Amino acid sequence: MADQVPVELHIISDSTGETAARLVLALEAQFPDLLFDEVRHPRVESVEDLALAVQRARGRPAVMVYTLVEPGYRDAMRQLCRRARVHYCDLLGHPIESISRVAGVAARMEPGARAPLDQTYFKRIEAMEFAVRYDDGVGGGLDEADIVLVGVSRTSKTPLSIFLGYLGHKAANVPIVKGVDPPAALFDIDRPKIVGLTIDAERLSEIREERVRSMGAPRKRYADLEAVFEELEAAARVHRRLGCPVIDVSELSVEETAMRIVRIVSERGHRHASAGR
Repeated sequence: MADQVPVELHIISDSTGETAARLVLALEAQFPDLLFDEVRHPRVESVEDLALAVQRARGRPAVMVYTLVEPGYRDAMRQLCRRARVHYCDLLGHPIESISRVAGVAARMEPGARAPLDQTYFKRIEAMEFAVRYDDGVGGGLDEADIVLVGVSRTSKTPLSIFLGYLGHKAANVPIVKGVDPPAALFDIDRPKIVGLTIDAERLSEIREERVRSMGAPRKRYADLEAVFEELEAAARVHRRLGCPVIDVSELSVEETAMRIVRIVSERGHRHASAGR
């Protein structure tokens, strides 16, 4: 892989380019053995800006990935890429046209248009604030939570709680520490909303080792493989007591894990509700 030439993914937008950047991450995940070089061209304001971006990619192993709201810019980009023989992908054009055709309503055609500050938006903000307030077992919140995550330190409980909050789910998390009893409230809440997290022991030891180094602290038992195995075994015992499903996060991104959690909790909640009828 050291001699491999990276594929250039040029992200062009008349706004920040975050929409295209998120899709690019998903694309890269489908080619784990390839190297990629992301080149951003945000807030383009003229056809000349587009031409400069295309010229930069010409003759290189590159794909132009763009989210351009202005129809004139999309047409210009398509023509420039064809003339330069550069591969391109229009992420907004076809979806906008399809929705307009089906709904019979013209799109706003406003670059950087923001989602409305509606009930969904405020629900997300409230859920993210909830995740911060009840992070790492602080302050309880287990009764109010939609989802409760249970796992040892460094199993992504905090970023998962925040991301689940962004999706609109109130998530609390409870750390499992060897020799310390979990809060009693954990065993009194609705079981369908509890999800356990685990991870490969060697992977966890590496993550903790890096954490210790980044803090400039001497190596602690916290990162020792033997201690890691003991903590994971303690967590497994708690998971069995709770009878909760357990997700191994060793090879999963936060986004992938969060989607699995949402699906599991939803399915268990439906089964529980059906059984209670």
